[in-house]
Amino acid sequence: MPVAVVARWAGLLGAALLAVAGWLGGALPDLTGGTPAQVWRGPHGPAVLGCWLAGTALMVGAWWALRDGAPSGRWAYTTAGLWLLPLLATPPLGSRDVYSYACQGWSYAHGRDPYRLGVAAAGCPWLDSVAPIWRDTPAPYGPLFVLLAALAVTVGGGLAGAVALLRLYAVAGVLLAAYCLPGLARAAGVPLRRAAWLALAAPLVGVHLVAGAHNDAVALGLLLAGLRVLLRRPARSPAPAGVPVPAGVLRPTGGLVPARVLRPIGGLASGGVLLLAGALLGLAVAVKATAVVALPFAALAAVAGRPTWRALLRGGGWLAGGALAALLATSVASGLGLGWVKGLARSGDSAQWTSPPTAVGFVVDYAGEWAGRRPDAVPVTRAAGLLLLAATLVALWCWAWRSLRARDGVPQGAAAPAARPRVALLGAGLALAATVALSPVFHPWYATWPLTLLAISVVRPARTTWFVLPSAVAAVLTLPDGTNLARSTKAPGAIAMTALVGALLAWAARAGRASSRAKADTRCGP
Repeated sequence: MPVAVVARWAGLLGAALLAVAGWLGGALPDLTGGTPAQVWRGPHGPAVLGCWLAGTALMVGAWWALRDGAPSGRWAYTTAGLWLLPLLATPPLGSRDVYSYACQGWSYAHGRDPYRLGVAAAGCPWLDSVAPIWRDTPAPYGPLFVLLAALAVTVGGGLAGAVALLRLYAVAGVLLAAYCLPGLARAAGVPLRRAAWLALAAPLVGVHLVAGAHNDAVALGLLLAGLRVLLRRPARSPAPAGVPVPAGVLRPTGGLVPARVLRPIGGLASGGVLLLAGALLGLAVAVKATAVVALPFAALAAVAGRPTWRALLRGGGWLAGGALAALLATSVASGLGLGWVKGLARSGDSAQWTSPPTAVGFVVDYAGEWAGRRPDAVPVTRAAGLLLLAATLVALWCWAWRSLRARDGVPQGAAAPAARPRVALLGAGLALAATVALSPVFHPWYATWPLTLLAISVVRPARTTWFVLPSAVAAVLTLPDGTNLARSTKAPGAIAMTALVGALLAWAARAGRASSRAKADTRCGP
């Protein structure tokens, strides 16, 4: 029997087992559990953990088995859809965040400011369903999502209805992402059969974005929609100096499309397309601020013609204008202004070893306690991680800009049309990966951001393991009721993560020295 067939039905069985685990002991409104031992001793505990373990293993194994690509793009879409079906009809899985969303929507709908008050102080009637750590925390989400959450509460009429509508939002975000994937993968020259499989069939998507109803799905869908609109513009490939530019655009398959045949989207001029793309990107930020990391790389894709600073300012200016207009419009429409920016500072209240900077801080504290003095290093290592993140983002953008300028005037044949989109999308994916790795907090569903962007921009299958493997590991970090295994493995997890960070730094240092020696040998060659 072909591996693909086995993977399809094994993954579907895994999804069904996870749905059973959700009904027996998922993130139900009645707060239970807290540790794996409590889940085991709870109602149906052995069955819940058994279904969760077997279901997760089947889904992760099936997804991993076809990491180099499904038989076809249609096959990947069909299989991913099959896997999502059981998870559509299960209680929330892997997290209790959806109840926080509902309470924040209730707060806004009843005249409270969710950016100033936690859901406990606001008097949410469903407070007991919210994880204790988030009951006194203001909303860290953008104004668009607060409006959507309030609409879900108002239309839903109760907690169950609100949760159902919040899940519909998440499904809509996943569908929007699925709609945009073919065009983005094609623009970057990545096979759809691999991009769709990695991005849509990932267990993190079914368990956390769909069953868990995380708003990351909505933000990610809007982000991909903005990038898709942006990359649909006819690109003007620069010609080498002294070579006349033909009145058309090079087809990926060869030949030229006459310029008169090219039509902007919906009859919009180039500036209008950039404004529309920017507005979609701005709406993504208005759901979750993580999307802002991709905007500087989207500006690279907005450059028309030769990659000059003037062209960057012109295209990036239109794009930024659309994004700012969307952010201001949603902030004004909510009546809450920019209060949501303050809530971002409280998103780091949770401390877990799954964040590398936090893990390093834990280990430093353990060492200090062993020496007789606790240094309280976590805030310091988190601050260092944010500084390193800022430097990494700047370095990635400069690398992407230099890559575009290096390609200017260099004949590249039929692959040229994919070069620019690939650089922009790859840069955004790497930036999101750095953001997820160096932020003070990591939750499993955060991995869906870099996973999706890298799935549509990394061309060589051999280079996908470094982001596919962490996504597979992240799928096993939470139990069905939202219990995070990182809390029960604080010391060993922190030590293992710190050792991994040290190993990666050592590898990077060796690779840097080898690269320097190779460049020196090249300069001093015969």
